[in-house]
Amino acid sequence: MDLLRQWRRTESSLPPDWGEARLALAVRDEARRPRAAALLAPLAPGRAGDELRFSALRGRAAPGRAGGSPGTVARALGRLDEEGVAGELRLVAVDEAPAAEARAREPTAADSWDAELARLPSDWSDAWVEVRFPSSDLVEPAALLGSPLNPTRTPDGLGFRFRAARVAGYGAPPELVRRCLARLDEHGIPALVHVLRVLSDTRHVATQGPVWYVGGKVV
Repeated sequence: MDLLRQWRRTESSLPPDWGEARLALAVRDEARRPRAAALLAPLAPGRAGDELRFSALRGRAAPGRAGGSPGTVARALGRLDEEGVAGELRLVAVDEAPAAEARAREPTAADSWDAELARLPSDWSDAWVEVRFPSSDLVEPAALLGSPLNPTRTPDGLGFRFRAARVAGYGAPPELVRRCLARLDEHGIPALVHVLRVLSDTRHVATQGPVWYVGGKVV
């Protein structure tokens, strides 16, 4: 079984309130271990015998805690699979998230979308939506996870935008939007959602719906 699938299986077995999962990767080929360590560098791995050890962290990492989000772990292990580095991943230990940390955790992307929907008029029909990220490094993997939304990158490179349509026309239905945003949450990608523009009760006559002009471009 490839490493990414091993991680997905491990991740699915973790308790709902997990905060840190300490992992060990045994690389079968000793000659490939230095390369494996290099590809795992974003996770700050340590060596323990013939194993590379690192942590998956959910939520905000406390000072001095090394590791990466579940999405970062998945991307790193995926790169090992692409280079044919074989190994066995095992769960060493798992810690629950402190209660105070769990309470302080920022709203998820799906929660943020729910909050925006609650602010819209009940007869809204079309929306122009922006998703913002704390780092530009997160935009590309997030856009891949949200590809059904047909996202376009924001001018400042810190987010993407897409159209949503509640009834008909060009744009993703609200249920699809939420599923895509929930995938960001599952991969540990923090994001906030903002509805930039909204129209209500539009009537589509031989068109895919209304258009907006933003920065001289049709969206």
